[in-house]
Amino acid sequence: MPELHRYRLFISHAWRYHDDYTRLTHLLNNALFFIYANYSVPSDKKFDNMTNSQLKGELRQQIRPVECVLVLSGIYVSYSSWIQFEIDYAKSLIKPIIGIKPWGSERTPSAVSDAANTIVGWNTSSITQAIRNFSL
Repeated sequence: MPELHRYRLFISHAWRYHDDYTRLTHLLNNALFFIYANYSVPSDKKFDNMTNSQLKGELRQQIRPVECVLVLSGIYVSYSSWIQFEIDYAKSLIKPIIGIKPWGSERTPSAVSDAANTIVGWNTSSITQAIRNFSL
C-alpha cells in the first residue's frame, strides 16, 4: 500500500473558545486513511506575554509552510481580530481556506464565507475530502 500524504494544516482558533478546535483535531486524528501535521498552536501551548507584532510573526511562521488553512467559523470569528489576521495572511499567500460551519448552526460569519474556497459541515469525511481537494 502506498504511503499516505501528510497534509500540513493550520487550524484557526480563538484560545478562549478552544472546544471547537479540540473537536476538530479529534475528528482529524480519528479519520481513516488521513494523516496531517498541525502547524497551529493549541490553547494549552498559547503564547503568553508577546506583543502584537511578535504574535503576528509567530502566526506568519505557522501559516507560511502549510498546504491549507481551516477556519472554524463560530460566532467568535466576528470578534476576533486574530482570526481575521490569519485569514488575511493566508489569502495574501494564496493558501486555500476551508471554512467549517459553526457546530449546530446554519449561519457562517461573512468573514469566513467571503474568504473560503469552500464551506463544510462538522463531518469527518466532508472535512478530509475538502482538505484533499484544496490543499496545494
